[in-house]
Amino acid sequence: MNKRKLSGAEIIWECIIREGVDVVFGYPGGTILPTYDALNKYKDKVHHVLTRHEQGATHMADGYARASGKVGVAMATSGPGATNMITGMATAMMDSSPIVCITGQVSSSVIGSDAFQEIDITGAAIPVTKHSYLVMDIDELAPTIREAFYVARTGRPGPVLIDIPKDIQNDSIDYIYPEDELILPGYHPPEDISEDYISKFATMVNQAEKPVILAGHGVLLSNACIEVMELAEKSSIPITTTLLGIGGVPDSHPLVLGMMGMHGESWANHAIQDADLLIACGMRFDDRVTGNLKTYSPNSKKIHIEIDPSEINKNVKVDLAIHADLGTVLRHVNPHIIKLDRKKWLDIISGWHHDSKRRDILNIKSDKLLGAQVIRKIWEGTKGDALIISDVGQHQMLEAQYYKHDDPRTLLTSGGLGTMGFSLPAAIGASFHEKDREIWVIVGDGSIQMTIMELGTAMQENANINIAIINNGYLGMVRQWQQMFYDSRYAETPISSPNYVKLAEAYGMNGYRVDSLENVIPTMEKVRKNSGPSLIEFKVEEHEIVYPMVPAGADLHEMIQRPWDEVNNNGQKQEKEKVK
Repeated sequence: MNKRKLSGAEIIWECIIREGVDVVFGYPGGTILPTYDALNKYKDKVHHVLTRHEQGATHMADGYARASGKVGVAMATSGPGATNMITGMATAMMDSSPIVCITGQVSSSVIGSDAFQEIDITGAAIPVTKHSYLVMDIDELAPTIREAFYVARTGRPGPVLIDIPKDIQNDSIDYIYPEDELILPGYHPPEDISEDYISKFATMVNQAEKPVILAGHGVLLSNACIEVMELAEKSSIPITTTLLGIGGVPDSHPLVLGMMGMHGESWANHAIQDADLLIACGMRFDDRVTGNLKTYSPNSKKIHIEIDPSEINKNVKVDLAIHADLGTVLRHVNPHIIKLDRKKWLDIISGWHHDSKRRDILNIKSDKLLGAQVIRKIWEGTKGDALIISDVGQHQMLEAQYYKHDDPRTLLTSGGLGTMGFSLPAAIGASFHEKDREIWVIVGDGSIQMTIMELGTAMQENANINIAIINNGYLGMVRQWQQMFYDSRYAETPISSPNYVKLAEAYGMNGYRVDSLENVIPTMEKVRKNSGPSLIEFKVEEHEIVYPMVPAGADLHEMIQRPWDEVNNNGQKQEKEKVK
């Protein structure tokens, strides 16, 4: 092999290029300057996106990773630059998104002296990363970067931090890319599957009368969408999804019940509670999914296929736990599944479905535009083919209910951490993989103001994103809780907004405002003809409620449904008082 004398900064770029990286999101500063200076030699191979905030850089790397399935990369300087990345790393950690964050650090000779912009970021990042590294020897730089990418993308994916002192970036060595086999003591993603587990799995499925598949984010991460549908179709098993599992199975399929949990479909929750077998596929039994654990699906046996052993039996005790890759497990199991027609079970679920659909908000005629109507129109206008990046709040739940996803990786959202401000930067990141796809950001008036500065990044990069702001003048989901559980005492949830149309124009993008249902599709058509980013502000009903709702800690079947009088009165006025 040919050796080359390279600086640490050059080695960083050499290594990440070898890992397949062609776009990096970041913000320069003093301790990362050598790496940014070296970037000038690699601009033909790597496109750098200058964000407006380091949190935005991590969300962009995250959005890119979720859309592409590859590792996203973000860079920042030490001190506040590094700490600004914490929220983005935590978001990626909770949602199993593979990103590598590279930070500069003060020179190794002054580490521990409280030097200017020194912070122990490797220590601070421990709870929110799969692993964090501090490189104190240039000889360890290339092997560390290689390890970081391996850890980020294998097993249960997640964020990894590499902190590199400035003197290590400036130092030079004879560089050879490390080709040796990676040996990481203590880190062993599962490979083999016991035949005994496969046999037990198949027997439990074949003997069940009322089984339900719980499809989580792992369906997408393991690329097991086909295998899950094969299991469902072969044995007529209904499927319900977690929020992050949406798109892993096609929403239009008759066996797919929709989302489960706090704001899931009532018939999906009823099916879970009445099931005699739950097949949990790459999901972690989050509290928003289960409700009261003591009464969760009390009469069912439970199978849990999960690649992270720490999630097995953590929240819900199961009868069969399989620590392995989901796709691999199902490829072994499916040939042993007996073909069954579970008409009786499916008819029961269909009855629950019919009853609940009668309460649908789309049956209401309102004097004001409703958020649910906007999202359904976006679905109709895009024919369900767009990539949707939704933020956190009422609009997030309405998107999950009213935009139907038939393809994998077409909904990106912050699930576990619930990070307001995620959607705009994540969409910018995703646009670097989905260059030719229609992309819509669905975001609330509270969430957009968390990272609104990234409109500048969107314009600078001419990102192909359309931003739909669902503006109800409140922090909507918090207001909903205040309305339902705090006697409508709206403490600090009314929120003002800038003039979004003028703000869009100030950034140089097209901006529109819509306050009536008949103008949603025509305005969308205007936006779809534009090149680069565009923004639409939808002025919607202030007191819209997302139904159904399982109150925190309640039994999963104790759902608050839309009141019949609201439907029967045909929505001449929205419920503005405490929900009875």
